[in-house]
Amino acid sequence: MSAFAEATAVRAAGGSSYAVSVDPAWSIAGVPNGGYLMALLIRAALDAAGVPDPLAVSAHFTRPPSFGPAEIQVERVKSGRQTSALRASLWQADSVRLDTLITAGTLPDHDAGVGWNDHPMPTIPPPEDCAPNDRGPFQVALLDMVEERLDPATVPFERTSDGGVTTAPGGEPVLRGWLRLADGTDPDPLFVALAVDAMPPTVFNLGHFGWAPTVELTVLLRGRPAPGWLLCESRTHYLAGGWFDEECTAWDSTGRVVAQSRQLALLGTR
Repeated sequence: MSAFAEATAVRAAGGSSYAVSVDPAWSIAGVPNGGYLMALLIRAALDAAGVPDPLAVSAHFTRPPSFGPAEIQVERVKSGRQTSALRASLWQADSVRLDTLITAGTLPDHDAGVGWNDHPMPTIPPPEDCAPNDRGPFQVALLDMVEERLDPATVPFERTSDGGVTTAPGGEPVLRGWLRLADGTDPDPLFVALAVDAMPPTVFNLGHFGWAPTVELTVLLRGRPAPGWLLCESRTHYLAGGWFDEECTAWDSTGRVVAQSRQLALLGTR
C-alpha cells in the first residue's frame, strides 16, 4: 500500500459512518492540507456509493481538524445509472470540520478523445530543470510526501548567498509546477484532487506570505491520469477585502486536462 493510500484509508464503522485517522504527514504549518482532507472524504463516499471515481467535489472548510481519529458520515443524496450524489462530512469532537457534496461515477481514461480544449498544457522546463519547492520559511510536512518542482519563472522563494531561503515575490499571482507522490506511486483521481491544493498560495507572488486558509474549494475531475508527473498551473484573478480566488488546472503526463478547480481563500497572515 502506498503512503497516500494508507494515509487516506477508511474503515466502515457501521451504518453510514467511516473511521479515519488524520495524518500529520500531510500538513502545512501544522494544519492538515485541504486537498488531503478532501481525498479522505472522497474515498469514503466512493466506498459508500460503490462507484469508481469522483466527478465533482464541492468542499466547505468550517474549522481545521486535529490530527488523529475522526469520523466521516456519508449520506446518499441520489443514485442514478451514470452518477451518484453524496454528502460526506468529517466530524471531530461532535462538530463538523469539513462538509462536502460529491458527484461520483466513471471517469474517461487518459487516452479518450477530446472534443474541445481552449487551455492547452503550458510549456515549462522539464522537472529536472525546475526548482524544488524549498518551502521558504514555512513548516511544510506535505513536501516530504509530495514532490514539487516549480517553474523557475514563478517561484516565490530564492536561495541566499549563505544557503538559506528568502521570499522573492514575482509580481504576478501565478504558479506552475510538476507534482508527484514522493514514493513514486502513479497518480490516481484522489491524488489529483489533492494536487490542485498542494502548491504555495498564488498570492505569495504578490508579497502576501503566510497561511492562506481555504474556505470553499470546488474540483472538477476530468479524466483518469496517465502515469508520471502532473503539471499544475494556479492563478488568482481578484484580490480584495482580504479574500482571493485561486483557479488551478492539472494536466497529466500526456498533456490531457485531468482536473479544474476554483477556491475562495483568506489572505495569508505571516
